[in-house]
Amino acid sequence: MEIARAAAGLFVRQGLKATRAEDIAQAAGIAPRTFYRYFAAKEEAVAPLYEAGARRWVEAVRAAPPGTSVPQALEDAVRSTLRPGAGDSSDSWTWVRTLVRLTHSTPSLRRVWAEVCQTSERALAEVLAARVRAGTTTDNDAEHAARAAQADGTSRAGSTGRVDSAAVDARLRLAAAVASAAVRAAVEGWAAGDGTGEDQPGPAELAVANLATLRDFPWDALTES
Repeated sequence: MEIARAAAGLFVRQGLKATRAEDIAQAAGIAPRTFYRYFAAKEEAVAPLYEAGARRWVEAVRAAPPGTSVPQALEDAVRSTLRPGAGDSSDSWTWVRTLVRLTHSTPSLRRVWAEVCQTSERALAEVLAARVRAGTTTDNDAEHAARAAQADGTSRAGSTGRVDSAAVDARLRLAAAVASAAVRAAVEGWAAGDGTGEDQPGPAELAVANLATLRDFPWDALTES
């Protein structure tokens, strides 16, 4: 993580193009050959910072108290992890904003960001699957289950009331993809903006608004009984 912080500091202060891998190595107090032992390119050096943020959100969803609906767990997680000043210094969020903003104009850095987001999405799908297996979905079970049974012929429940496992997996992947895209779009939109006043929504507020898309997702139709 020290290498990642050194790279981020240089990217923020002097820009990506002006920063060499050798500069990052020097700032981190390591030899260039050590840098290349861990990273193939300078852009990859900040991947651990992207990963740490994504992991905090997914773990917050996992840690939601039993009985919390999935939509609520998703929203609570972004409120606790994507709010500048909550657990991180203002400098850290300045770095986050700059590093995400750089992905808009730097294809090589955008690939690193996209790979981290894809990995996070897979992890989120596993977390959602665990919550669904535990029976923690939404608060209006009967309504959603009935709606899904009518609307989706691929999620068939037999006489035992069990939902087709392939359909469950597909829906969980879809839900994780939508939730991840909602948060990613919020963070990217916040990073692209230049307003920092109290009237400007932060990444958490933008993410919660985006996640509203999943409030009516038929979570309860995924519960196998």
